[in-house]
Amino acid sequence: MSASAVFVLDLKGKVLICRNYKGDVDMSEIDHFFTLLMQQEEEGLVCPVMSHGNVHFLWIKHSNLYLVATTNKNSNASLVYAFLYKLVEVFTEYFKELEEESIQDNFVLCRMRVGPANVCVCLCACARVCVHACVCAGDKGKSVAMEDVKFHQCVRLSRFESDRTISFIPPDGESELMSYRINTHVKPLIWIESVIEKFSHSRVEIMVKAKGQFKKQSVANNVEIYVPVPSDADSPKFKTSTGHAKYVPEKNLVVWSIKSFPGGKEFLMRAHFSLPSVENHELEGRPPITVKFEIPYYTVSGIQVRYMKIIEKSGYQALPWVRYITQSGGERLWRVCCWTTALTRASRTAAA
Repeated sequence: MSASAVFVLDLKGKVLICRNYKGDVDMSEIDHFFTLLMQQEEEGLVCPVMSHGNVHFLWIKHSNLYLVATTNKNSNASLVYAFLYKLVEVFTEYFKELEEESIQDNFVLCRMRVGPANVCVCLCACARVCVHACVCAGDKGKSVAMEDVKFHQCVRLSRFESDRTISFIPPDGESELMSYRINTHVKPLIWIESVIEKFSHSRVEIMVKAKGQFKKQSVANNVEIYVPVPSDADSPKFKTSTGHAKYVPEKNLVVWSIKSFPGGKEFLMRAHFSLPSVENHELEGRPPITVKFEIPYYTVSGIQVRYMKIIEKSGYQALPWVRYITQSGGERLWRVCCWTTALTRASRTAAA
């Protein structure tokens, strides 16, 4: 490997993840990268290679990220840049979109590895299992009663009946390990209020207020609020306190998109439309407003995975990992069951 270390930074220069390969360059040297970059941007001349003392920074920008390699030697720049672009390619294959949020949400998978002779990045034999519940326990020791529990055929039911341990050999690909239902009243995580104002017979204004009714330390991502509008609406105008709104005429909808929605916050959207006939709209009726979202590291039911153990006898490294996520329409736990340095699927047994 020609580089001493590799860093992934956000647009403010904050290190999101890094890997020290050689240990011959102080990791704190990365603090000088963003300062150098800002100086060059002010001067109108940005160079792909920057230096601070005897440390050189080779970098690329992708989406809202900087990928930076450091070295204190006359390294092969072509090889370093090939590695950085290959890193982007591999991460994009896994996450579809490589950006700050995908790095934070998939931190374990973002660990970088380098082979002794050539560049390789995290070649994974990965069985991602979508788990809906693993233990009968809730927040603060309160029990959670699960109904209509169903398991994948790979689960050893006798083990679960004896000590509530889900023991299984995961099949190839993605599968649903367990599903359940809880009979508990849950308030809407994103509460929507709307007001429609009509002016004469030619225009209408729609005001939509969205409030996050979940914990303040949690954040809903990729929120989309679908607001039905009359089929003959035209000349749309929008004003939002956050995010952006667009008119989708083929679906008679306004889609209000909010990238990040913190718990406890309220946001407003106003839409103005011209209408040939308000009376026709009244006859059509008013379909409900719907919301699409996901909240990482959060479960409505409070169900948690107490532990997960992976038994791997073939010699490959296996890393247990659990990710909680609540989505509109349900909650999910995503788990990476096995992460190895070869593409061959090894026989593995996981107990959760």
